[in-house]
Amino acid sequence: MRFTARTFREEPEINFIPLIDVLLVILIFLMVTTTYSRFAELQINLPTAEANKAPERADQIDVAVDAKGAYSINRSAVPETSRDAIARELKRAAGGMKDPVIVINADAQASHQSVIRVMEAAQSAGYGKITFTIQSPK
Repeated sequence: MRFTARTFREEPEINFIPLIDVLLVILIFLMVTTTYSRFAELQINLPTAEANKAPERADQIDVAVDAKGAYSINRSAVPETSRDAIARELKRAAGGMKDPVIVINADAQASHQSVIRVMEAAQSAGYGKITFTIQSPK
């Protein structure tokens, strides 16, 4: 004897759309708040050069940078240390040269900014060929 009527039961349904929305929000939050750390200390062994001295070129401009940040172009001192002043002196030293090679002779104790300033000045003067000199090991 059945006293209750037989009812049709629906199968329960799992809706994944809210779950996916929550997971995407968590993923975006993690991507935004993650910090990428770099290693502050790297072991770098710089190479030494034991090659013969490079030949002097007729179309080169020698730029010297000393440890105090003073500049000289072709052995004449540059009174100002701004990028524009160095660019003007480079153009003056180039004279009629079409695309001279800028040779940077930087002291080992010269600041990185001093060397970068010479490179920026060469770029603003329109010279793209830049090289550095090194000291051969004894």
